[in-house]
Amino acid sequence: MRRVLILGGTAEARALAAELSGRVHVVSSLAGRVRDPRLPVGEVHVGGFGGAEGLAAWLSAGRIDAVVDATHPFAARMTASAVEACRTTGTPLLVLRRPGWAHRPGWRQAGSLEEAARLLPSVGSRVFLTTGRRSMPVFAGLTDLWFLARSVDPPEPPIPVNFLILLARGPYTVEGERELIRAHGLDVLVTKDSGGALTVAKLDAFEEAGLPVVVVRRPPLPEGLVAVESVAAAAAWVHAV
Repeated sequence: MRRVLILGGTAEARALAAELSGRVHVVSSLAGRVRDPRLPVGEVHVGGFGGAEGLAAWLSAGRIDAVVDATHPFAARMTASAVEACRTTGTPLLVLRRPGWAHRPGWRQAGSLEEAARLLPSVGSRVFLTTGRRSMPVFAGLTDLWFLARSVDPPEPPIPVNFLILLARGPYTVEGERELIRAHGLDVLVTKDSGGALTVAKLDAFEEAGLPVVVVRRPPLPEGLVAVESVAAAAAWVHAV
């Protein structure tokens, strides 16, 4: 049975593992950054590989026939390591990325978290920050603003005094996001262009309220990669390789 490594941690990665189960031997890799992750079916590897060199050695030792990078659209470092490791070992590589969100009125585009932080003082003062716990230090210097920062796991201390941490995991509802806007007097949203339906409710709620949204654009994929946007297309590629 062919062996396929899915670099995962996303809903698409879990769905692909389920789709391929029983037809190929699937190993799903999770970075281990989430305390209580949703596990896919099949074999699971938790933790890093030691960069591109470590991943290449792991692919060879595990006799992996193909790799699907179904990591988060902003996991640029993991994607770069996968490209280098697969090139070294001659392993076929596919990128599975859900489509980004369509641009909406009231959006401000930012090319990075740092650019988003520079934009904020001119956009709002009570910020709904949904860019992940590891991004919070980028915004910590904006002491004149107040932040409601949502993440799955708690951020590393110290927590700035102008941050309120909300621990939650999607999917979210428009009604729930409306209540957060009302309860905390939020006047701007900062988010990454993650795409997908699990977290789109915040965009709907802020658009409905006529409030601005700062969206951090995705990092570009390395040139020459084969990429698809659906689980069905990824499964078809695996069977065709």
